[in-house]
Amino acid sequence: METKKIDTNKNTLSAVVIVKDEEEKIPDCLESLSWTDEIVVIDNGSQDKTAEISEKMGAKVYYYKGGTFSDLRNEGIKKATGKWLLYVDADERVTPLLRKEIEKVIESDGSENTRVAYAIPRRNIILGKEMKHGGWWPDYVKRLFLKDVLVKWSGKLHEEPHFTGEMYHLKNAFIHLKHDNLEDMIAKTNGWSEIEARLLLESGHPTMVWWRFVRIMLTELWYRLIVLRGFLDGIEGVIYAFYQMWSRFITYAKLWEMQMLSQDIKSKQ
Repeated sequence: METKKIDTNKNTLSAVVIVKDEEEKIPDCLESLSWTDEIVVIDNGSQDKTAEISEKMGAKVYYYKGGTFSDLRNEGIKKATGKWLLYVDADERVTPLLRKEIEKVIESDGSENTRVAYAIPRRNIILGKEMKHGGWWPDYVKRLFLKDVLVKWSGKLHEEPHFTGEMYHLKNAFIHLKHDNLEDMIAKTNGWSEIEARLLLESGHPTMVWWRFVRIMLTELWYRLIVLRGFLDGIEGVIYAFYQMWSRFITYAKLWEMQMLSQDIKSKQ
């Protein structure tokens, strides 16, 4: 796949991919984007061959070490040159049907009822199985924008786009290889929970006591497994519901630890 030159005389689409140590997943991701006019890869300090593979496959690779997810997505706005931007994660794949739907949007150039921002559903593959319950479908993510209307992204963890105009929804979905195995799930939770706990601490969350842990964990399990019917996805759905409960526990346990450390520091001042 060779690097393409943007034709400024037509409606163009730049795919923006944020990566860090994704050498196993990035080839299929980029292959699913080979039809776009430009692929911009923002590498957040990979130590493996992610950047090398991306360049060989024709992507324009830019390096941005550190920062939040929003910072990385904002860097994509700066580097991409297409009239439209499509944000895709390394563990996501654009299907042929989704491609056709996006191409139809691009051809309209935002003229159809000023539709310039779109959310795309995701088919989440977890532990090798597509999850249809437990809150994992349709799992819309805001990813396709006319570049001129996208102002910026904000948020340290769950980043949100700021744009002018209304948000519309596409019908066809990304394939999202969310979690391949338990080891991968646990590793990611350790990183995300640290950020989530810090945000809770900064928001002034009440001091964690034993009954709050019990309430939070049981509420999460009941919500995922029963209310959202996660059990209908079989053993994988049950395992993932318990994993979500455990993930919430880790976040609030880290919050408790941060609160104790903060109180200790204040008591010594």
